[in-house]
Amino acid sequence: MTTSSTPAVSVKKIRVGIVGAGTWAEYGHIPSLALLPEFELTAVYSRSADKAQALAARHGIAYPITSLQALVEHPEVDLVLVLNQAPQHEAAIRAAIAAGKDVYSEWPLTTSTAVSAELAALAEAAGVRHIVGLQRRLSPGYRYMSDLLADGYIGELRSVRMHVSVDAFGARRMGYLAYTVPTENFSDLLPVFGGHFLDILFRHFGFPRTLSALTANQITQVTIVDTGETLPRTNPDQVLITGTFANGAVLSVQLEAGKRNNAGVQIDLTGTEGDLRITNATSFGPSVNLIEGARGDAQPLQALPVPAQYDWLPPHDLGGSVAELAHLYAAYARDVQGGTQLAPTFADAVKMHAVIDAIIASDRSGNRVDLAG
Repeated sequence: MTTSSTPAVSVKKIRVGIVGAGTWAEYGHIPSLALLPEFELTAVYSRSADKAQALAARHGIAYPITSLQALVEHPEVDLVLVLNQAPQHEAAIRAAIAAGKDVYSEWPLTTSTAVSAELAALAEAAGVRHIVGLQRRLSPGYRYMSDLLADGYIGELRSVRMHVSVDAFGARRMGYLAYTVPTENFSDLLPVFGGHFLDILFRHFGFPRTLSALTANQITQVTIVDTGETLPRTNPDQVLITGTFANGAVLSVQLEAGKRNNAGVQIDLTGTEGDLRITNATSFGPSVNLIEGARGDAQPLQALPVPAQYDWLPPHDLGGSVAELAHLYAAYARDVQGGTQLAPTFADAVKMHAVIDAIIASDRSGNRVDLAG
């Protein structure tokens, strides 16, 4: 069977500086980097000196820094991680590129397709490596399922169906998430969860030729729990997408926010010879993916354990979402050492921006959008 694993390699320490010392930095990025011997976390930037110093002390980071320019120009920083809010990404990315540093940015890359495309071009022109945090595509389960499809486990693909539901982005949000409410911040259900999970589909199962979309805004105002403030909301909390692939296979997707119970992810692949399913009890959290498959007629789905070679990480106790992020860093380290392109880049981000633009255009016009052109 074809595998998407790559032999372990020995690399010089990649020295990392963090921009944005928030919750996800501590929950996800720092544990991921600590697990991998290829990385050394050397600096952290926050406008708050107390916050930078406290995070540095908790994690043994040598340089707490209160100037963005000082961080990107620091001689002991090779890779700049941009982990602040999406509206703030552009300034930090531009600074890292201008300093000639490799740069990682969380998804969404920016709040604008045009700006994201400009930054991708700037990074290419500067000759720096650029990585976007579409890490879910690198989960061992998704890579294994992709290889099963490529190796003909279910024959020719006939349909792809995905349902993603999240308890997040509902009618009540904590104060630190207030920025996700305004449409211009590009940080609600469709940009964030749509971007992450549509990327899985298109990376592993094919890019659609056409799509049609319908969105609904059922949660028209959001209460900020900390303050009681209410904010108007115009972003969709339900997104329905249908589409077609080049071989005639069909696509159906539902994204829904504010799910009170039974949230999670399910992806079903129907083929001419069988079926595959991948499920996760949480769309973002500790659960790991379960893969099941069946071939022939009227057969029950059977669990398909992911072979060990798909796991690029040392032994760990990371939750599912954090382990996916660690796999992205493992992929980047291998790219640096071997000249491969395993980690998603700004070009992947621009492509996802274009898909989201097409979804919005289809919903507004009521027409099917041709993506092939």
